Amino acid sequence: MASAIVNGLLATEAMKPANIVCYSASGQSAAALSQRSGIGQADDLPELLQEADLVVVAFKPPHLATADARLATLTIGKLVLSVLAAKTTTHLAKVFPQARNIIRTMPNTPSAIGAGITGWCAYQPISASDRTLVTTVLGSIGQELEVREEKIDALMGVSGCGPAFVFEFTGALRDAGIAAGLEAAEAEQLAIATVLGSARLMARSDNSPEELRDQVTSPNGTTFAGLQVLKAHAFRDTMLEVVAAAKARSAELAQGD
Repeated sequence: MASAIVNGLLATEAMKPANIVCYSASGQSAAALSQRSGIGQADDLPELLQEADLVVVAFKPPHLATADARLATLTIGKLVLSVLAAKTTTHLAKVFPQARNIIRTMPNTPSAIGAGITGWCAYQPISASDRTLVTTVLGSIGQELEVREEKIDALMGVSGCGPAFVFEFTGALRDAGIAAGLEAAEAEQLAIATVLGSARLMARSDNSPEELRDQVTSPNGTTFAGLQVLKAHAFRDTMLEVVAAAKARSAELAQGD
């Protein structure tokens, strides 16, 4: 996700390479990112954070428990933006106790190509200037949506995990096409293009998904026949359970703080 943010900031020209510095404990991932993008690489935390105003925390969530104790003082007065899944602002505040604010985010994998959507919340009331900074950073990798922190687990179930559900649906549509008589390559091309085109249509239309569905569905036609099968197998109820399970697991992981 760090790479996605750097790529987005540079692609949108929101920041210049000279204004971004990265650091990793091993040095290897930071070196690779620096070489690929042209941003700076720090050799240690003091060098990284000395001139920083915004600190993006993008290491693996379990590593927060053993984070360098110097972060508490090195982030005094700085804005901390975390992309660590299931790490609440309360928990982050223990590691960054004197940051001027802490931003918890939940991006998703399409952010890697600038097509993501990131839910976020602030630990404390956020200033206008910091809000602009946050929305600029998150806007560089797609859309952003501010929500109350108690909604983050539900957001995880919809947009955080949602790409996997879309990929699973697309694979199932492909396999159904193969079973219906298409060649594998044909079925995959058709399934991916259909999902992509339908998503673009929804994004550009003022109509709801249900209204667009109805526009495709003729009474007693082919689409109607397929939709009846989805209804008979409680497709929407299944999706309720899918998102609820993801939300519950997100909340469970957050309790491990």
